[in-house]
Amino acid sequence: MAERVHPADSPPQSGQFSGNFSSGEFPRKPAPPPATYVIQVPKDQIYRVPPPENAHRLQLLSRKKPNRSRCRCCFCYFLAAIFTLAVLAAISFAVLYAVFRPEAPKYSVEGFSVSGINLTSPSPVSPRFNVTVRSRNGNGKLGIYYEKGSSVDVFYGDVDLCNGALPVFYQPANNVTLVKTALTGSGIQLNSGARKEMRNELSKKTVPFKVRIKAPVKIKVGSVKTWTITVKVNCDVTVDKLTAPSRIVSRKCSHDVDLW
Repeated sequence: MAERVHPADSPPQSGQFSGNFSSGEFPRKPAPPPATYVIQVPKDQIYRVPPPENAHRLQLLSRKKPNRSRCRCCFCYFLAAIFTLAVLAAISFAVLYAVFRPEAPKYSVEGFSVSGINLTSPSPVSPRFNVTVRSRNGNGKLGIYYEKGSSVDVFYGDVDLCNGALPVFYQPANNVTLVKTALTGSGIQLNSGARKEMRNELSKKTVPFKVRIKAPVKIKVGSVKTWTITVKVNCDVTVDKLTAPSRIVSRKCSHDVDLW
């Protein structure tokens, strides 16, 4: 006998789908395999178009660059101007030196008389000095103007005994000038040690003093005056007695010049 085959037990024919369609489920599509995507962007666009979060910062930086560049340019121009002026000044100084051959004046103390110092009494002294200074200008083409504001001081050790000033005068080229100045001091207190030492030196006829001179001068170059230059003179003078007239036993002077 032939067996009856029910349609439910028969295998699915070609073109038919297997599954439970009564539940409303359909077969899912398989997921595509993972892939890598490469996006090519022109290099100029990368720099020109920043991310939105950095756009504000880029704008601020872009504004600062021109200011920095301008500051750098101004600073460079300033340095170049200073360098140029320095070179021109050096050249001018070299030309003037080669033409005029300047030399510093020479100074010495030619006269030095003392009075008003009483070593027998402990009372303060009021010394008086008459000082004659010899100034020699050996420059052939340069004159010297001695201006106001000079000072002349006489020291014994560290004690400033008196002070005064040089007169205002003009010294022409190749000239020797003797300048006399009177110096006075008042109420100068000498301690017992200084008095004793001065008496001992007086007995040997070698009383040392120091003369300090500071004089503002201007150099005359042709018809032009320079800026004010300060001449400083330091002299060590030894005399034989403390009464006028006194004789200079020894003297030695040095000088210095402050150009500015």
